[in-house]
Amino acid sequence: MPTNTELLMPVLVLVVWTLVMWIWMYATRIPAMNAAGVRPQDAAHPGSLDRLPPRVRSVADNYNHLHEQPTIFYALMFFVALTGGGDRTALALGWAYVGTRIVHSLIQATINKVALRFTVFAVGSLLLIALAIKELLRVLGT
Repeated sequence: MPTNTELLMPVLVLVVWTLVMWIWMYATRIPAMNAAGVRPQDAAHPGSLDRLPPRVRSVADNYNHLHEQPTIFYALMFFVALTGGGDRTALALGWAYVGTRIVHSLIQATINKVALRFTVFAVGSLLLIALAIKELLRVLGT
């Protein structure tokens, strides 16, 4: 059985990856805003950064995506750790999910092929569903 530290390592890695994407976002956004003559105050309203190049917007979009579905992952992994569900299957599903999120980020922030990105997203979603069902069955005792 993995320890809680081992079980929560995928959570930590995804948090760190999210921060890497935050750095990437500003490393591309600030120079692009300067090049486009966009003042910081211009970014106060939705859509005001739409004139930035797609490659810059894709990185920012991915950073936002890392605050959506992964919140379910975080909750599930803490649930697993706090309720004694930490087995090798949960750990493997957790690491696999993190892997899909990193690959998804790299696709979106570089080549941004939607069909490929969606495939990776769908695989990650299925991993998350599998973990949720596994935990539900475990706590229900079936």
